[in-house]
Amino acid sequence: MKMPVKIVLLLSLLALAACQSATKENMSQETSPSTSSDGLTVDQVVDDWHQAASDVDADRYLGYLAEESVFLGTDPGERWDKTQFSAYVEHYFKDLNRGWTYRPSQRMVSFGPDGKTAWFDELLDHDRYGVLRGTGVLQRKATGWRIVHYSMTFAVPNGLVDGLRQLLDQAEETASEEGVEPAE
Repeated sequence: MKMPVKIVLLLSLLALAACQSATKENMSQETSPSTSSDGLTVDQVVDDWHQAASDVDADRYLGYLAEESVFLGTDPGERWDKTQFSAYVEHYFKDLNRGWTYRPSQRMVSFGPDGKTAWFDELLDHDRYGVLRGTGVLQRKATGWRIVHYSMTFAVPNGLVDGLRQLLDQAEETASEEGVEPAE
C-alpha cells in the first residue's frame, strides 16, 4: 500500500516540475522586448502613440495604426475603423487644435509564439477621467509595430458598480423621456 502512495507523490512532483518549467518558458517569451524594422519596441510605440495625441500630432498618432485597425472608445457607440477614427482625430487635432493626454502608469506586454503579434493591457491616468484601462493588439509589419486593435474602458472598482449602474439607468431613462437617442 505504501508503494502506490510513493509513486503517486513522485508522479505529482514530476507533473508540478513540468508545469513550472513551461510557465517560466512562457514568461520569458512574453516579457522579452521585441524590436521591429524601425528599431522600436512595443512599449516605445504605445508610449509615443499616447505622446503624439498629447502633442496634437495627427500624422504621427494615426501613423501607428494599421490600415485594418479598430479603435473602441469609452462610449458604447465608439467603434471606429481607421477611416472613421481618422476623421474623429483630424477634427480634434486639426480643426480644434486639441489632443488628449493619457499617462500610462502600468503596462503588461505579451508576444505570440512567432514574435509578430503582441498584445498589452495598461492603466492610464487622465486629469478628468481618472484611471482608465487600455488594451491593444499590435502586429509587426514591414514598417514596424502597428496597432490593429485598441480598446479604452473606465476602470470601475467592483464596489461602485451598483451605484454606477443606477446612474446609467437614470441617464438612459431621462434621455428616453426627452426623446434623445442613446449612443449607437
